[in-house]
Amino acid sequence: MAALKQVCESQPFGRNLLKNPSPYGLTHKTPPPEVELSEVPPQGPPRFQAEGNYTDWTTRVERLPLDRSRIPQGAAVCGLPEYSWFTLEQRVDLKAEGIWDELLDKSQPDIEIQDWYEESQVHEHIYQLHVKLLTADGQTVISEHHVEPTEDRSNYKHTWKEVSHVFTGYGPGVRYVLFSHRVKNMFLNEFFPTLVTDSSVTVKNTKFK
Repeated sequence: MAALKQVCESQPFGRNLLKNPSPYGLTHKTPPPEVELSEVPPQGPPRFQAEGNYTDWTTRVERLPLDRSRIPQGAAVCGLPEYSWFTLEQRVDLKAEGIWDELLDKSQPDIEIQDWYEESQVHEHIYQLHVKLLTADGQTVISEHHVEPTEDRSNYKHTWKEVSHVFTGYGPGVRYVLFSHRVKNMFLNEFFPTLVTDSSVTVKNTKFK
C-alpha cells in the first residue's frame, strides 16, 4: 500500500525525470537560432560556453589544444579556431522519484532517453551522450549507452538532431540514471555554440504490475 501511495503521489511513469531539460529556453519544435555576427568583432577573452540557465545541471568546460597540423611551415597565421567541450550532467534518483526497489529489480520497466542537439556545423564531432544505469552506491554501472556521431558538413544544414535510446531488460539493482551530454563550441573572433534542448529520462509503465 505504501508503494502504491507513493506512485499515486509522485506519478513517476511517463514524465520527464530530468529537471530543467531546456537550459537555453529553446525547443526542438522551432528551428535553432542563427548566430548573429557583430559588425566589429567584440573585444575581450574567448568564450567557451553559451549563456544559459544551468540550474540542476553539473557543468564543466574542457578547452582543447589548438590544431596547427594543417598550417604550412613559415605561414603567417592571424587566428585559429579555439574549440572546447561543454559538459552538462544530471543524476536521477529513481527511488526519490517514486519508483520502488521491487519494481526496478523484478519488472525492470523500460527507461527511455531522448535528447536533441543543434547541427551547428562548427566541427565534424560536436556532440556526445553517455548515459549510465547505476546501483545504490551511485558508482557501479549495470548498463550504459554512448553516442558520438560524425557530422556531414558537405551541405549546410542547421536543424535539431534527435538522439534516443531505450534501456530494457537491464537486470536488478538499478537505482540511479546518470545522464551526461557534451557539446563542442568554437571561438574565432566570435563565439559559435552548439546547443541542446528537450533532454529527457522517462520510465515507462508498460511493465508495471
